[in-house]
Amino acid sequence: MKPVYVYSRLRSQFGRPPHFTDRPAELQLDLVSDPSLVRNFIQKDRRDQAVQARRDMSEHQVNTERFEWENRGMNHVEGGWSKDVAADDLEQTLRFRKKVEKDENYVHSILQLGGVMEHCIRQNNAVDIYQEYFDEDEDDDDEAPDPPTARTINVFRDPNEVKRTVSSLSWHPGGCRKLAAAYCCLEFQKASKDMSMDSYVWDVENPNRPELTLRAESPLVCLEYNPKDSHALIGGSYNGLIGQSHSLFSVGGANCDILIAQGQHPVELSSVEQSHRDPVYKTIWLQSKTGTEAFSASTDGQVLWWDVRKLSEPTERLVLDLSGDGNLDRALGAVSLEFEPTMPTKFMVGTEQGLVVSCNRKAKTPAEKVVCTYSGHHGAVYALQRNPFFPKNFLTAGDWTARIWSEDIKESSIMWTNYQMSLLSDVCWSPVRPSIFFSVKLDGGLDVWDLLFKQSVPTLSLKVCDEALHSLRVQENGRFLACGSQQGSATLLEVCPGLSTLQRNEKSLLADMFERETRREKLLEARQREKRLKERNRSAQSRDEDGVRDEGEPSPDELTARAEDEFFSMVESERARMDKEDERHREEEEQTENEEAEMCQ
Repeated sequence: MKPVYVYSRLRSQFGRPPHFTDRPAELQLDLVSDPSLVRNFIQKDRRDQAVQARRDMSEHQVNTERFEWENRGMNHVEGGWSKDVAADDLEQTLRFRKKVEKDENYVHSILQLGGVMEHCIRQNNAVDIYQEYFDEDEDDDDEAPDPPTARTINVFRDPNEVKRTVSSLSWHPGGCRKLAAAYCCLEFQKASKDMSMDSYVWDVENPNRPELTLRAESPLVCLEYNPKDSHALIGGSYNGLIGQSHSLFSVGGANCDILIAQGQHPVELSSVEQSHRDPVYKTIWLQSKTGTEAFSASTDGQVLWWDVRKLSEPTERLVLDLSGDGNLDRALGAVSLEFEPTMPTKFMVGTEQGLVVSCNRKAKTPAEKVVCTYSGHHGAVYALQRNPFFPKNFLTAGDWTARIWSEDIKESSIMWTNYQMSLLSDVCWSPVRPSIFFSVKLDGGLDVWDLLFKQSVPTLSLKVCDEALHSLRVQENGRFLACGSQQGSATLLEVCPGLSTLQRNEKSLLADMFERETRREKLLEARQREKRLKERNRSAQSRDEDGVRDEGEPSPDELTARAEDEFFSMVESERARMDKEDERHREEEEQTENEEAEMCQ
């Protein structure tokens, strides 16, 4: 390409060529201040002036052209008749048809229209215009579904040097952008003096720095967002206090205090006598009009109800004493809690002794508040949750198994997993798929169970980290879940769409499965009851037969006394024989010693 414009200049007009060399710094000019020159200057007065940095905006209103609407009706009638023929009169129409058929042009018109009609008929027979080629509801059976997967999105680590266990997690109710995490050392007397008492609220897109800091004088064991007020949090601490906060959470006090806080400084502090005596392992907001009621559970054997507007004392108290006496010494320690808003009077408590206690809050006496118990775990029930789609069925985790229960069956669970190699620390249902639940273990593994696909083995198993996992929480859309580890790291994972999308007929299939398993357990329970009744009748019949004995036959007491006499007589005779043998041996030894002495003399 030829240049279009050419610029030319002499070399002398380019200026002096620079030459760069290395040399030390030199002082070219040093001006010393002259105070006498101040009189030649006048100090300018200060003036404040406001400046608007944004662009000037103007508002205009414009009315666009409107469309005029008009309603019209149309009446379809039989056409093709002349004006002097009434279509309703059969005789006139027959007379007109005969007149037209005698016309010479009628045959030619029919032949021309017949070809067009035949073409349309053939076209309709070849192509079905009402056929549905793309059915969205029909699944393609030939295409295999994608295998379940999950991937790690972020890891939120404890910013302190001394790492602590993530004991509880709670998602922000307004979406999946915030995650509250409670940090606490759950090992007894293992906390050091340098250990931080803070907990944090993380932004899921920023794992480098927590968004909020929850300051406390005692480590927080549990945290829970208020579903009605997304800015409110309630937490239970290691020393037994209950705290409620807005925006920044701050808890303080000693022993078992309750605190309301806003910002970083305590505002209200309750008395020690009105709170829990042990760590508060679970707090749940209640479904109320004000949205300010909650209740908590602790290993001291108490369930306390609170109104966060007045934390001076609990509104109600329940001692988990199965005898109904309300004795704290015999109370069962609570480590998990469950409340379903659709059942406002019922709640369930998981205990350290492996029992699940079903309670009714509206009962009149403490004995009536404990409705029934479910026993099946060999250790503490660390997790307890009802199925969000079938509230009569609930899920528990304790020892090495996870179990699914029905409220109608008290003796045993209707479904359970195989015994795992590591202890299960937490489980939870999927909020969007009724047949899926998640579980975490102390070996750092995460298992995803699909009851409609497999019941003996998990559908998906992941190694989240090399540390023990202690907490688990699923976001309300079922797509994201968070796992808390022993070394203070909270891992955020995203599951595939197959695990977070409701499948066709999933609810009905799972309902049939629960119904079938419940019916089976009822039959087995009835059979066991019949066996126990038969054994009881058989033992009572044998006792009656033993009471009616012949007079000559000795009773069991007489036979026992006779056997004792024979035994003691045999012992006496044996002792006498052994004494005679010992005396004979002594005499022989003395005789031998005398003979040796005579020989020496």
